[in-house]
Amino acid sequence: AGDTGDASDKTRLSFFSLLASFTISLGKVDNITVMIKLRPGVSPSCQIRTKNFIRSELKIKPGENVTFTFTCSTPEKYFIMEIQKNIDCVSGPCPFGDVHLYPPRLPRLNRTFIWDVKASTKAGLELQFSTPWLRQIEPGEMCPDFISYNINSCIDKATVNIGTFCRNGSVSRVKLLGGVILSLHLPWDSPLTTSGFNIANRASIKRLCIIESILKGESSITLMSPNYPLGFPEDELMTWQFVIPSNMRASVFFHNYSLSNCERKEERVEYYLPGSLSNPEVFKLSDSQPANIAGSFNLSLQGCDQDAQNPGILRLLFQVVVQHPQVDENVTHLVDLSKEWNMTVTIHFEGWPSRIPLMSEPICLICKDPRTCDRVLTLVSGAVYKISFLCKDLSRLRITAEKGISCVDLRWCQRKIYSLLVPKAVTQLPIRLHKFIWKLLAPDLINIEIMSPFLKLQQHVPEQRCNTSYSYSIVSATPETELNVGVFCPGGSIEKIQMRNNITISLKTFGRGFPNESNHQDLKMSFVPHIKDECTFTVSPDPKAKVYLQTPNWPYGLPPYVSISWYVVVPSKQVAHLGFSKDRMGITCETGRAYVNIKEEARGAEEIVRREDELLPQPRDMYHSFWVNISNCKPVDKTQLTLQFRVTFADKQIDLGVILAVVAGAGVLMAIGLTVCCVKKKKKKSQNPMVGVYNANVNTQVPRKQALFTKGRKNNESHVYAVIDDAMVYGHLLKESNGSVAPEVDVYRPFDGPMGSLPPSPPPFSFRKDIKCSSNTEEPPPLTDTDHDTYTFAHQKSGQMEDNGDTTEKNNGDTTEKNNGDTSMSLLENKEQDSLVE
Repeated sequence: AGDTGDASDKTRLSFFSLLASFTISLGKVDNITVMIKLRPGVSPSCQIRTKNFIRSELKIKPGENVTFTFTCSTPEKYFIMEIQKNIDCVSGPCPFGDVHLYPPRLPRLNRTFIWDVKASTKAGLELQFSTPWLRQIEPGEMCPDFISYNINSCIDKATVNIGTFCRNGSVSRVKLLGGVILSLHLPWDSPLTTSGFNIANRASIKRLCIIESILKGESSITLMSPNYPLGFPEDELMTWQFVIPSNMRASVFFHNYSLSNCERKEERVEYYLPGSLSNPEVFKLSDSQPANIAGSFNLSLQGCDQDAQNPGILRLLFQVVVQHPQVDENVTHLVDLSKEWNMTVTIHFEGWPSRIPLMSEPICLICKDPRTCDRVLTLVSGAVYKISFLCKDLSRLRITAEKGISCVDLRWCQRKIYSLLVPKAVTQLPIRLHKFIWKLLAPDLINIEIMSPFLKLQQHVPEQRCNTSYSYSIVSATPETELNVGVFCPGGSIEKIQMRNNITISLKTFGRGFPNESNHQDLKMSFVPHIKDECTFTVSPDPKAKVYLQTPNWPYGLPPYVSISWYVVVPSKQVAHLGFSKDRMGITCETGRAYVNIKEEARGAEEIVRREDELLPQPRDMYHSFWVNISNCKPVDKTQLTLQFRVTFADKQIDLGVILAVVAGAGVLMAIGLTVCCVKKKKKKSQNPMVGVYNANVNTQVPRKQALFTKGRKNNESHVYAVIDDAMVYGHLLKESNGSVAPEVDVYRPFDGPMGSLPPSPPPFSFRKDIKCSSNTEEPPPLTDTDHDTYTFAHQKSGQMEDNGDTTEKNNGDTTEKNNGDTSMSLLENKEQDSLVE
């Protein structure tokens, strides 16, 4: 056992002899302390061995000389080292000049060199950094090479963190009031052998600190106020000095800031700008900061006396961008919004506002005057602006505009039509329009109608995608619900859309073709009375069009209890073919019922109704304009009502059978007509001349004796024409007979015009005399349709005419003589007197 123990000790000693040993010797006058300790959170599986002692921590004080080894081969995984040098510039002279990394030949551990310099507040200390200078980083950010500097200012017993810096930047000097604690953090494998800075003595700077930054060429830096993100010291003042070539342009942007609660004074920033006649120029932190600065300038941050109970926090993170002067920086663009109202135009970088550009990205600035430039500029209606751009690539900029249109009283705005056009002031800018938003606000019982009378709208659906340079996204919204009506583009069949509630229309552009196509916009809107449905589409397609339509809120489904209607106009010479994309609605209702209604606008047309539990209508042809209505119920979970239908148009086809039937019918009618004519001609040869025809176009009024008509026209039957002879009958009675005898020209039609006190007069007697005295006694001249006769006196049958021929002739002669003697009697009066004589 003893031999085994001796062997183990020899092996351990042999192992330790293989590990490197380190000797650190510190002089008393160096005032340096070295501390080696375990890294936080690491188990002590490796230790430090000094002579016959093993420990986990080693402290070497000034004047000591210590040799040690580590009990493991990778001590950098377990230990860190701090080397602190105290410099007293109050009681003795300061060792100004370059600062060295001392002591040399230290173990390869992660190490931190700390220089604690105590100085009077009446004097200032200046830290000068050698190239490649420093770059400030935010707390928690790591440097690429893991080498960092941390600077703290010490005034009396207060310590202020000026900031943490990496190498390779623009910060060349830091001037501090009073003492300073500077830390240099090096990784265990860093080859750095110099501190990279020196200390100089300066007169009092009368402020917390001055940070100098030298910017050469195009560059961008980010700087923070001391203690960031915590509060800037109360009532303190600090300054940043920027050294910039005079041929470059600098712009300042505040990205993050907060203000404290001031009791006295006011927090502000002050600029000393080249060429300014009003230095210092004072700005609030909330103001747009100066831009396009030619040459070097100073920026100072001034705190205030804070409220002791609620001090708040003053902090600032800002960026300085240096650029070459742009070729067109003096080119201004006129944006005239003086005639616009309730409208804003925002020019911004691509991706705004969701994306924040990286500090390293090339910057594009929009300026509304030579000193007021920013990455985002908002212009308000009612003014005229002259803007310019500090940007190498304008394609990285975008425009987003918004316009509001509202109606309070329908009496004032119902007849007005509003054009939803992008103003020329926007389209003429050399910046691509990203989005133009119209917010249409309507109170209760007033709805909104969107029209595109010439271009019309096409709904963007998978089967019929938009391929234009812009599209419209339409959303109907209330405080409780939102209905995405759909995405539409010009060049379709939808002529108008009526919607309830407030509407948001967003025009979004694609590609570079919009400026040319914007000249043909025709979208309009108006306020209309209340409509029944949530949304109504009027579809007026072109001939032979193919239209795809789908329910709003696609593909998430119609909201519960929402009703949508489409009115499809079918041209007179067209036929529409209607078909749904699926055979069922695909939902189950929890409350209420879902319906699809189809109604053609034709007399006697039957309405087609389907519920959610029934098959949808089969494809069908529609010969007249028709309605499609889809009404939703409250579906059960995980079911949504989404329907799509298609309407195609074609010319009406006339059936061959119909053509043959029409031709056959025409032939039959022609045969009937010829037969009637032949019968009429044959009858005319056997009939005596007809008695007379009443012609309404001839003034046939003759004087009469008023004593024989004591009643007015409405109170007697004088307007009913009597027959000339007992054997004569009215034409309409002949028409109702067996058809053996037909009226010569027309039938009797009841008079349904206005009736005055005097009846229409019968035909003049001279008409009968002309017929009677005709040279052709066997066949009287036929009457043509040009007579326009309303009443016709028909002939008797031929047999009766022969038997009574003499009597008729005699009576006619007597009647003629009587009328020649007394022209005041009418034909009816003569007939009555003849009866009395008989």
